[in-house]
Parts: sequence; structure tokens; C-alpha cells
Amino acid sequence: MNGGHFLFGFGLYLLLMIIISYLVSRRQHSNDDFLLAGRNVSARLTFGSTVATMIGTGTSMGAVGFAYNHGWSGMLYGVGGAVGILLTAWLFAPLRRMRFMTMSEELSYYVAANLWVKQASAVLIFLASLGWLGAHIIGGALYLSWATGIDLLYAKLMIGGAYTLYVMIGGYRAVIWTDSMMALVLFSGFLLMGYAALQAVGSLSQLNVALTSATESGVITHISLLPAISLAAVVAVGVLATPSFRQRIYAARDVRTVRRSFICSGLLYLAFAALPALIGISARVLSPELANHQFAFTTLAVVLLPGLLSMAVLLAGLSATLSSASSDAIAAVSVLIRDLYQGATGTMPEAGKAILYSRLAVLLVSGLALTLALLSDDLIRYITGMIATLMSGLFVCALLGRFWLRFSWQGALAAMLTAMSTSLAILNHAGWLAYWGNPCLPAVAASMLAAVVVSLVTPAPAISRQQALAIITAQREPAMATSQQPVVQSPHTRST
Repeated sequence: MNGGHFLFGFGLYLLLMIIISYLVSRRQHSNDDFLLAGRNVSARLTFGSTVATMIGTGTSMGAVGFAYNHGWSGMLYGVGGAVGILLTAWLFAPLRRMRFMTMSEELSYYVAANLWVKQASAVLIFLASLGWLGAHIIGGALYLSWATGIDLLYAKLMIGGAYTLYVMIGGYRAVIWTDSMMALVLFSGFLLMGYAALQAVGSLSQLNVALTSATESGVITHISLLPAISLAAVVAVGVLATPSFRQRIYAARDVRTVRRSFICSGLLYLAFAALPALIGISARVLSPELANHQFAFTTLAVVLLPGLLSMAVLLAGLSATLSSASSDAIAAVSVLIRDLYQGATGTMPEAGKAILYSRLAVLLVSGLALTLALLSDDLIRYITGMIATLMSGLFVCALLGRFWLRFSWQGALAAMLTAMSTSLAILNHAGWLAYWGNPCLPAVAASMLAAVVVSLVTPAPAISRQQALAIITAQREPAMATSQQPVVQSPHTRST
């Protein structure tokens, strides 16, 4: 495949995304339009953008590369993601009624609208979004560098600039439309690759015979039970606590829209879980000498497919990174503009300048994420370490807060701090890390214990959740606090 031709195709693809972003940006009138698409996203667009984000960098490079080394264990990524999105649909879809704009608003709502929790969680959410963005830049750059031969540094700069352009122009409305289009490209590319891989190997039974032989010779190693559970768990926790999935809840038309879209996405992703594993195992059989397992998908595309089709499949892989990156960029900008800005200045951005500030924030977020991406090239270790450190505590706060009225702001802070310290301790101890596989399970367990104990020994929240919601709404949109708040009901006081 000619590298110059691929760059030309990538340029045309990016131009199409920019045109779409420009067309949808003409309907923007407020910051709600830019960050949440007017809170009126349909079920089809919610489904399309959710699928595109789930089949992102972690699947296209992480899961396929993991299967290259560990066989059918590559399915764990898909299983964990499916469980995560199905649980999100069940547990958190009712939060759409609360009109939250960011996940930090949600977490502070659970603890009497406490500002310490709001700001602390906003910092963690912002860093987590930057972490996800960094992962997508790494994945996209690995694709681009491999396909074109350009230096990895320049590839990272190009990927960072690509999604920044159309997100700046069109905001969240552009993200959901471009993501939905990318979802079609993604599925087509993966299905084509899976079919071509199976045809090249011969059949599924022949693939399993080759896998057995590779396992017996020690080329492919199966991971033990605890690291396997830990991998599925860290992916599930990543979905349950990832700000970009919360963004879809807050932006959807209603609760039913969220639930239907997430359930369909989860079931589809569960059925899809075997495909990246099949591609990774086929790559091991057909190209057993790869120096870098993260190139399993790209190598197989070029080996099996003619030039034009291989370019289309690699563009599908880039679509995975761009779709995921754009969603996480908007989540980071929302927290920066709505929570961190307010915490620093005491006010919300002026209505007339909010969209301008949001676009400038996209630039800032992309620059910071690019800096993180320059520090690492090991995608799966980067993702699992980042989730365990930054998101385990957020997951515990969301889960306890959603169902336990005794949860206190001190318990929330303890949960976040304990999760981070536990994860960092395991990441810096090779023996512990080898035993667990990644720090997610011990970080969640220690965080949960700390949250419960501290909540029980500190005073209960002094105000009701309905009052906490009124405070949060008044901070964000004073007019609505008086005109609409009485009719908004908490998911804790009605059937979910």
C-alpha cells in the first residue's frame, strides 16, 4: 500500500468530517448546543456515537494486539465493555431527569452539593478525559505511522490536529453525527477483516488447531484467572466511570432514549467481542514474527487485502481512534468550562462568549492530551493504568452515591484518594502488578471500604437530594432553578 495514497485518503476523510461539522455548527445558539447538542439527541444518534466510541482505540489496537499474544483472551475487552455499558443503562440512565451537565455535578449531588467533591472530582474527570484522549492519539498515530512511514511524533501531531479541527467547529452535535458515520465505517472494516482472516486461515476449526499448536509451543500464552477477571473489570469500570458515556446520558432526549441506545450498544458489542480476538489470532498464525503486537490489525489488513480495500480498512481503524477522541474531548471541555472555570472564577462564562471559550478549551485540552501521548507508546498498559488510578474512585462514588443516602462528602473524598494511592502503589510494585494484572480490583475494593467507613463515622448529609439538586441547578442556570425545579424528581424518589 502506497503511503502517499493513504495520506491522501485520510485527508479526504478528514475533509468530509469537517464539512459535516460546519453544516451542523450553524444550528448552535448556546453553550448547551455546543457541549450537549441541545439535550435533544435521538436514540439513533446516541446509539451510533456510543458504538463508535466503544469500538475505539482499545478494541482496534488493544484487543486485537492482546489476542495476538493471548488468544481468545482478547475477548475479555469486549465482554468487559458490554457489561459496563449494560450496567450504565440500568444504573445511571435515570439521571437524565436531573439535567446534569457534567459528571462532577452528578457526584456532588450525591453528597449535598458539596463544592469540595465537585472540584476534586472535576479535576479527576478532566485528567481521565485527557488520559483517554492520549490513548486515542497513541493508537491513531501508530496506525498512521505504520501505514505511511512517517515519524511517530509527526503522526501524533496529525491525529491530534485532525479531531481538534472538527470538534472545534461543530462541538458535540458534530461529534454525534461524525461518530455515527464512523460507526458504519468501523463495522464494515472489522467485518471485512474478520471474513478475510478466516478465509486465509481456512476455517474456525483450523484456526483453533493453529492456536493450540502456538499455545503448546509457548508462542501464545493464556492469562490466569485473576488477571483475566481484572482485565474485564477494568474495562467495565472504564465504561461505567468514563465522562464521555455520561455525556451521552445528559445529552439524550430522555431516559428511554438512553436506555434503549445503551442496551442495543451493549448487546451488539457483546456479539462483536469475538471479532477482534479472531483477527488477532489470525494475525499470529499468518504473521507470527511481528515486532510489535499493536500492529497486528494493520499488518493483517495489508497482507490479506488488495491496496484499495486495505486502505479502507486502515481508515476504519483510524475512525475508531478519531470517534473516541472527539467524544472524550467534549467531555473534558465540559468539565473545564462548567466546573473548573466556575471553581476558579466563581461565575459561569458569559453567555455571549461561552461557545468561543469552549472552542479555545478544545485547543487547550488537545494540547495537554498530546503531551501525555508523547510520554507513552504502550497502549494497553497506558489505558489500564490510567483507568485504575483516575477512575476507580469515581466509579465507587457514583455507585455508592446512586443508592446509599448515607454517603457523605468526606467518604467521597476518601474514596477518590484511596483509589489513587492503591493503584499507584500496585503500579510501582512489579510483583503485585503481575499478581493482579492491573490495579483495578484492589483499587475499587480499597476505595469502597474507605468510602463506607469514613461515611459512617462522619455526619450524614445535612440536606435532601432534592435540595442539593436545586443548589446545583441554581449554580448553573438560575432561571431554571426557580421555574422548573419543583417538577424535577430525584431518581431516588421515583421508580427507575
